[in-house]
Amino acid sequence: MPAMPIKRIAISTGGGDAPGLNAVIRAVVLSALSRGWECYGIRDGYNGLLLPEQYVDGGLIRLTRERVRGITHLGGTIIGTTNRNSPLEYPITDKDGNVQYVDRTDELVRRFMLHHIDALITVGGDGSLAIANVLAQKGLRVIGVPKTIDNDLDRTVVTFGFDTAVAFATECLDRLHTTAASHGRVMVVEVMGRYAGWIALHAGVAGSADVILIPEIPYDLHKVVAKIREREERGANFTIIVVAEGARSIGGELVVKEKTPGRAERLGGIGEKIATDLQALTGKETRVVVLGHLLRGGSPTAQDRLIALRFGAAAVRALAEGQSGIMVALDPPNVNYVPLAEVAGRMRAVPLDCDTIMTARDLGICFGD
Repeated sequence: MPAMPIKRIAISTGGGDAPGLNAVIRAVVLSALSRGWECYGIRDGYNGLLLPEQYVDGGLIRLTRERVRGITHLGGTIIGTTNRNSPLEYPITDKDGNVQYVDRTDELVRRFMLHHIDALITVGGDGSLAIANVLAQKGLRVIGVPKTIDNDLDRTVVTFGFDTAVAFATECLDRLHTTAASHGRVMVVEVMGRYAGWIALHAGVAGSADVILIPEIPYDLHKVVAKIREREERGANFTIIVVAEGARSIGGELVVKEKTPGRAERLGGIGEKIATDLQALTGKETRVVVLGHLLRGGSPTAQDRLIALRFGAAAVRALAEGQSGIMVALDPPNVNYVPLAEVAGRMRAVPLDCDTIMTARDLGICFGD
């Protein structure tokens, strides 16, 4: 039996924000309106449907041409996002204060039907795409759009937000070079990236870092000390070290800030640990800079805007073609479709033999190995 024609679609943005989300929203809305479809934004991931009583507008925003005018260059997302309250493991507190985690995806599908929403375009990372895959299996028409500044989603060459994050991190490294050289300091710069080192690698190479520590290559801190000593012998009295938040020493563990059931663990603090240890080992004045959420903010670069607009338009085309349960993915020069089942829960780490790592080694950059 052919699927019912589409009249109304919804869009959700989940997980951490990324430059380019608003560009996706604008492309989806304009592409949907050109086909005669209504378009609604779900507040804060799926909270707008699961917790409608918390919103003055009922949790759904009618997205019109006027609503999305002039938002392509804006960071963040006009409909909000969250990395909490996954419908797969939704926290419910009983009268005694105990928290249980329940699957609310069946209820979520019913609420889409209640609002006469024929299809969903969901924009997010691995967690959001895993939810999308379950919703598709339960019969909802779903198209996924890959989003993460970490660039760690499988089956797409790049995700929007990554280029903006790398550009900002590189600018910060440029600025830190002058102050590091002036004071003869070791500067440790911690960047986001969770379990993949794409941001640290690209920004570190582009920003002329001396040491890059990434999750894919467990480090020996004594190798880093040797690099600092080598530079001193050549007359360079400062060192720039870029470290991904998920980096760890050989045989060591991740540095975790927070671990809560039902939520992804929060990494952070590895930069401070490395700076403290290096100062003790070298006697050199060492400072740490944590870029953190600065990497998520600000206007997207032209490249990220273009990728986001292409993804949004492709997602609507996919629905118009009768597709469901797929993710749009960049496979230059085209945007292709990939089954959600092949990407949900999978991560793309930095290949140890990739050209960028080989280039870094040729330039004399130390990876702590």
